[in-house]
Amino acid sequence: MFLQLCVGIGVLALGALAIAVYIAMSQLPSFDSLKSSPNGQMIRVHAADGTVIVSMGPSFGEWLPYGQIPKVMRDATVSVEDRRFRSHIGVDPVGVARSVKVRYDRGHWTQGGSTITQQLARTVFLNNQKKFGRKFREAILAFALEWKFTKDQILELYLNKVYYGGGAYGIDAASRKFFGHGADHLSLAEAAVIAGLVKAPSNYSPTADAEAAMGRAGVVLETMQETGAITASEAADADVSGLKLAPEPKQNSVRYFTDWALPQLDTLIDETTEPLEVWTTLDLTMQRQADDAIRANAPPGAQGALVALDRGGEVRAMVGGKDYVSSIYNRATQAVRQPGSAFKLFVYLAALEAGHKPEDSIVDEPVTIQGWSPRNDSRRNSGAVSLRTAFAYSLNTIAAKLGQEVGFNTVADMARRFGITTPVNTHPSMVLGTSEVRVIDMTRAFASVASKGVAVTPYGITRVTANGQTIYTHEVDRSHVLVAPYVAAEMTDLLQTAVNTGTGRAAQIGRPVAGKTGTTSSSKDGWFLGFSSGITTGVWMGRDDAKPIAGLHGGTAPARAWAAFMKPATANRPIEQFDTKVTLPEWQLEPDEESYFGQPDNGQMAVDADGNPIEQGQPPVPTDAQTGDTIPRPDADQPQAAPAPPPQQMNQDWIDRVTGRERREPSPAGRQPLQRDVPRDGPRDGSRDQVQTQRFQSDQEERPNQ
Repeated sequence: MFLQLCVGIGVLALGALAIAVYIAMSQLPSFDSLKSSPNGQMIRVHAADGTVIVSMGPSFGEWLPYGQIPKVMRDATVSVEDRRFRSHIGVDPVGVARSVKVRYDRGHWTQGGSTITQQLARTVFLNNQKKFGRKFREAILAFALEWKFTKDQILELYLNKVYYGGGAYGIDAASRKFFGHGADHLSLAEAAVIAGLVKAPSNYSPTADAEAAMGRAGVVLETMQETGAITASEAADADVSGLKLAPEPKQNSVRYFTDWALPQLDTLIDETTEPLEVWTTLDLTMQRQADDAIRANAPPGAQGALVALDRGGEVRAMVGGKDYVSSIYNRATQAVRQPGSAFKLFVYLAALEAGHKPEDSIVDEPVTIQGWSPRNDSRRNSGAVSLRTAFAYSLNTIAAKLGQEVGFNTVADMARRFGITTPVNTHPSMVLGTSEVRVIDMTRAFASVASKGVAVTPYGITRVTANGQTIYTHEVDRSHVLVAPYVAAEMTDLLQTAVNTGTGRAAQIGRPVAGKTGTTSSSKDGWFLGFSSGITTGVWMGRDDAKPIAGLHGGTAPARAWAAFMKPATANRPIEQFDTKVTLPEWQLEPDEESYFGQPDNGQMAVDADGNPIEQGQPPVPTDAQTGDTIPRPDADQPQAAPAPPPQQMNQDWIDRVTGRERREPSPAGRQPLQRDVPRDGPRDGSRDQVQTQRFQSDQEERPNQ
């Protein structure tokens, strides 16, 4: 009677099991549906040279059909995970019995008896909780999978979906992560490493513990030999220790770029499920150079940002801060800061388009516009000067007069025309850069000038592929003309002068450069933007809390960082001459050549390495031809200092002509050296050519009047 009862219960249990399996099988998705439902979208991002720089999502491999999966990979997996895979019906009684015995002997679970089919059921439909209910559902699903699909289909699903560690689901993802190539080219040794990861992905990851990974791969090879999948000689020839791992992708500053570029996929493509390969414009060499330039030159406590555009708008480098790990805030694309006199680009573009020429004369004099009275940084006026001189020395009064003449709305429209996306105010002080802007927008504007007035639009994604098919390709639009070519050429003329003789001398790199500095009040922001040999780069430095930084000016740290990046970035490019040659402003046209190379005299005002004034009684800064730190002011009415003048000083006749003053006789004690201005945007170290211009320049760097 008891036996009959047991048989009856067993029949009922089998019937219930069969019904449960049938119901589960009827609810299973189709094979094609399971293939097309990855664990989140997989995105792999490539630099311009094809190097994988970032892998996004839980997996980033391509689906490999059974026939394309190397036999060594299939055999390695079956041997180490489920050697009776081909004979059981979803659950392996022998494996279960062995697992229970080990549990009884050791007092805790140390190994599972799960088959490949059970692991697939758990991966796709369940979780990893070690509870009886979950194990029962896992078994039901395993029976259903075996009932609905073939062994080859189950193994194909498993190898393309199981987790191998490091965010990689599937053998192709694991192969690319650890070995840098697709799984269809796996060697025996590589297959052994990957097959060994399933048991404990974190413990056996070759990038985390190479020794443990090699030891586990050895176990896999021994198991393959035991099951007859390989011979002893094949196992011996598999050189696991000689495997070369793919280098870990850089996860620091490149993430500023990918964080900016990848969200654009939503507007470029409609694909949201298939694995994506995204090819970008980023130049890894330039990116490293940009990183180095910002970190080496940004003042302590300050942040820095850099954007470099190629002539078609390709973003070759993007740095959004000193360190992505400590701050993901992208100051190149998200931060809005005042540009200072870098904004004068739009003032002068509007003036040139209105008919002005670089040689036009305009009077530098006190001016009041709607109650606003701008002042030059030197607190003086120089009389009639050319537009070229006014731009080179960033005379604020001239910018104000030009803005009033062409209209402040016109200047604002010019800024928007050249790609400024932030609001631009139309108050008179806007000509000095009081409207906040983004680094990438300002860089875009300068790039459009470099492109002879044709609009340049920054972009980072060149093409996108899904499962080997190209679904997006970027096309550069060169049809949008912003200003006439001659206007862009004249603007380039002015920008060259600013670098060669004006406030941007620290940006000289030994080839033609056109650019502009920008400094805001109290040295809260420093900018340098410019172009050379087809590359346009914008640099900003400042504090996130907008507090002043002693010694920060556009012509100091930002210009030096710009040069530190651009010099190697353009090194392999041909030297390109601009349409217009550099013309020195009139203050530089003194015929006495000796005056260009004389030692600067030590006046009452000197500066330290950060551009700060040195008080009376402190040792003066070095003023030899190597440092060129001090800059004379063409103003003979200032009190004179006691030290005797060094040789080859400026000729007083020349000073009188420049300043428009009548000739005065020297005092009986002899002519005294001129008092110095504090250099606001000049280099702190310079070449002979830089020094020659520093003897005379008026150093009219910018500050919005606040």
